[in-house]
Amino acid sequence: MNARERVLTALNHKEPDRVPFDLGGTNVTGIQAKAYRRLRQYLGLPEMELVMIDMDQQLARVDDDVMQLLGCDARGVSPEPSSIYKLEVKETADKRYCFYHDEYGIGWRMPTDGGLYYDMFDHPLSGEITDASLEQYRMPDPKDPQRYVGLREKALKIIEKDACALVIGNMSAGIFEMYTWTRGFKDCFTDWAGNPPLARKILNKFVDLQLGYWESMFDCLKGIPIDVVKVGDDLGWQNGMLISPASYRKQLKPLHKIMFDFIHSKSDAKIFIHSCGSIRPVIADLIDVGVDILNPVQVSAVGMDSAELKRQYGKDVCFWGGGVDTQNAFDDRYTPAEVRADVRKRLEDFMPGGGFIFSTVHNIQGNVPPENIIAMWETMREFGRYV
Repeated sequence: MNARERVLTALNHKEPDRVPFDLGGTNVTGIQAKAYRRLRQYLGLPEMELVMIDMDQQLARVDDDVMQLLGCDARGVSPEPSSIYKLEVKETADKRYCFYHDEYGIGWRMPTDGGLYYDMFDHPLSGEITDASLEQYRMPDPKDPQRYVGLREKALKIIEKDACALVIGNMSAGIFEMYTWTRGFKDCFTDWAGNPPLARKILNKFVDLQLGYWESMFDCLKGIPIDVVKVGDDLGWQNGMLISPASYRKQLKPLHKIMFDFIHSKSDAKIFIHSCGSIRPVIADLIDVGVDILNPVQVSAVGMDSAELKRQYGKDVCFWGGGVDTQNAFDDRYTPAEVRADVRKRLEDFMPGGGFIFSTVHNIQGNVPPENIIAMWETMREFGRYV
């Protein structure tokens, strides 16, 4: 059984030879650059120039030698930068931060002393806005041909040479996330409760962007068997939902359905949604609008117990993530023995009947020692076998 067959078997809720493994197949199953550099050294691999695949998260591209050594079963293709946008990293006058603005006008900054990732500090649609000012806000062009240069060749290599599952990434975060990021959290939640028409107008701009992107991506990859498409919308935090389940069903679920129906109409690919936090109240709704795969499966959040999730939803959705509790078992506060114990629990909970692709809960952060990463991997390989 090759890597692609292994993933497809699991995604069809059947048991392959072993649990499929993903590291670096997406920008939510990857590894922070500092942790990746240490991992390469620990594995005895030559030092290489790191390629950033996600600027704000400071994610490094997982190179072919690491993927082959660890037996990664999924690989991803994501759009290239726009032809009209150039990322320029600058430094604040006091030298405390380096910062940049992305093509949506969102400002991101990272401490110059010991920073691990960029965080938002500037939101282009914050404050009082009118219909006219909203119309003046220019969205990136999802059909820019530069975004798709070389993607067909990369996808064919993954399918034909690597024999791995092909995962197609998105050009942005999800529509609700982009609404919160461009409007700013205070203003967006004020709109959500007090000015729903404005919230819908902004959301619809991002729906149009997504539909334009997926139409162009499917045209670019026409005839290539796409296994998984990755979308996202963070709906939860540690202790509950960011918005009420009722308001999700009224205001956001219909827009998700439009997007996911379009994707399913264009491809046989499974839809993989990344949604952090305590999202259990709307998992059934996500399944209802066509979601096939849940990620990151934040097992430490309220209501997200791995055994309960598998028991309640395991026949209807696959779990891509949840392989180790990154909050409570994985970073430099924990020993390899503690990592192994947590991984064994997640395997016992998620493995039966297939429907599980092993990855960490979100990306491996910069303070995770390589000893813990390898303890996770060795445990998964030892106890993640079906036959």
